Amino acid sequence: MLKTLGIIRQTVIVTLCSFTLTAGELVQAQSESDPILKIGIVQRFGERPQDHLTIKAPSGSTLTLSFPSADGKSTQTIKSDRLVIEVASQQLTQPILDEKLVLSNHRSFENATASAFHWNQKGIQTEIAQPRRWQVWAKRDLYDSMLLRYLAFYTLRSQGNFTVQLDRRIRPQKEIASFIVGDFRYNRDRIDISSSSGLVEVSYQKENKAEISNRPYAGTLRLQPNAHQSFTLVNNVPLETYVRGVVPHEIGYNAPYAAVQAQAILARTYALASLHRFKADDYQLCADTQCQVYRGLENTTEVADRAVADTRSLVLTYNNRVIDALYSSTTGGLTANYNDLWDGTARPYLQSVLDLPNRPENQRSADISDDKNLKAFLDRQEGFNEVGWRTLRWSKSGSLEELQISLKKFLRFSGDNITTFNAIKQLRVSKRSPSGRVLEMEVTTDNGKITVKKDEIIDAFDPPDSTFFRLEPIYQNKVLTGYRFIGGGLGHGVGMSQTGSYNLARLGWSSDRILNFYYTNTQLQKLRPEHYQ
Repeated sequence: MLKTLGIIRQTVIVTLCSFTLTAGELVQAQSESDPILKIGIVQRFGERPQDHLTIKAPSGSTLTLSFPSADGKSTQTIKSDRLVIEVASQQLTQPILDEKLVLSNHRSFENATASAFHWNQKGIQTEIAQPRRWQVWAKRDLYDSMLLRYLAFYTLRSQGNFTVQLDRRIRPQKEIASFIVGDFRYNRDRIDISSSSGLVEVSYQKENKAEISNRPYAGTLRLQPNAHQSFTLVNNVPLETYVRGVVPHEIGYNAPYAAVQAQAILARTYALASLHRFKADDYQLCADTQCQVYRGLENTTEVADRAVADTRSLVLTYNNRVIDALYSSTTGGLTANYNDLWDGTARPYLQSVLDLPNRPENQRSADISDDKNLKAFLDRQEGFNEVGWRTLRWSKSGSLEELQISLKKFLRFSGDNITTFNAIKQLRVSKRSPSGRVLEMEVTTDNGKITVKKDEIIDAFDPPDSTFFRLEPIYQNKVLTGYRFIGGGLGHGVGMSQTGSYNLARLGWSSDRILNFYYTNTQLQKLRPEHYQ
């Protein structure tokens, strides 16, 4: 929990652990251990004409709004207790061509990063964006001429890169942010919003449905343009306050205390390792499951706040750098290696581990890539940390028609407009990792074979909750009609199992022991700038 500082005279000297800090140096030290994060809390505001934001000051406080003057030469500042933000369309005298060279589409940021590295190695500089799925773009300021984009597009397609696309849109009008204060309406691209109380309440309505209702946020807000011809509402918030808004919504409200502490450390670590995710949009993190669930100060709890305070500034490191602190709901009894789900550089600390509380020290993991061992493992439900959770084991079925529909939808969203088929003839797991995760699915269709890899499998087929499953064909009158997916876990299964941490905490394990159980050869350290900068 953040501590409120009283008034500090500039002449006051603070002595701590034999280091003497002036007041100015103390403020700097605090900012280094509690940096301001930029969180996109409403990411694509204005994509729909009905989008509507209401921002209020809590009772007894006042909002200060700063925005460019009408001529753009100065900053205008006004005060109010409430404003409403909408989107207005401005007709253009000449239509705008909005065109990007999209190199690849992905389910996850992790695979987008690996793809971007691949393209960079080929000499094409890139940037990563998330209009819906994650995309790798040829860097816009380098490919800013139509000639360059078309030359690159046709060259890459001729080399067999069939998922490369030109995303081309003609815009006869421009969307501008329009906000109302009292009886006045202002049309501006940027608005900075602060409150005299340090809290701002946000309500967001989208397509006549309330997405956010009177949710309180600490820090300040900024409405700003993004890379998708819409706007993002960004919350500028100190790290420790941000962690308060993550922990209860990620670990749940009934988690035992050591599990809550472990989640606080991971939330802090994950955020600092992920600050580059939305560089293309000029903010750092989102507020949903593509990053971490963050809801400002809505429904914070005393237990979570105490865990955040008790672990203040603690981060998990490897080789003196914050780790890619991935975690998931349920692993199914065996966590996954990083490369079981994603391409790119392996994370030595994200290794597959048996999610058993009493596992032998010399049996940290297991190899269940063999069909017989896999079936035996998935048939077992006792002894795991996740016993009692319904997502430990699951069985879901899909008819051939349903699987065909989801696969076609996946190909379309992946940018693949080359591959076509009418009917699925067979599904087969063609490659599996030692942790049991499916690395490749081979789909035989009436028009050839399609291979779907790693975490993309979850998007390509509706039934599975994870890539940890085996297939059973379903027959009716000896005719193949669909497949049963029999598996375990919910989510990617890499790093800490949140439900598994419940059990370990109830067994009396400390938060550092829980983290050591799931993350190989990591160290718990007090945050320093060199850990993440």
